Amino acid sequence: MAKQQSEYISVDRPEQGVVVVSPSTDIDMSRSPELRTTIRQEMGSGVHKMVVDLEEVHYMDSSGLATLVEAMRNASKADTKLVICNMHEKVSAIFEIARLDSFFTIVGSRDDAVSI
Repeated sequence: MAKQQSEYISVDRPEQGVVVVSPSTDIDMSRSPELRTTIRQEMGSGVHKMVVDLEEVHYMDSSGLATLVEAMRNASKADTKLVICNMHEKVSAIFEIARLDSFFTIVGSRDDAVSI
């Protein structure tokens, strides 16, 4: 279980081939580039599942949504499953308004995300 930490994003590898990216702050225009970079760096080489744990994200703007849409497209190209978990009500509402809730695999907990 290697753990890597940047200022606002932690990266865990709970099992082989699985990466969990966990932002620890809201995702807006100032933070989405770091999230985008982290996801790009972690996707690939033996990763078959990427989990984005949004437990500590209480707000996300359109740049955050765009970052996750890009991640989903890149995951599809790389044959990697992308799962989002621990989404707060406000963030979930943004996904529903943008009709992205049916585009992503969204589950309630990190354990559920890792196990599917």
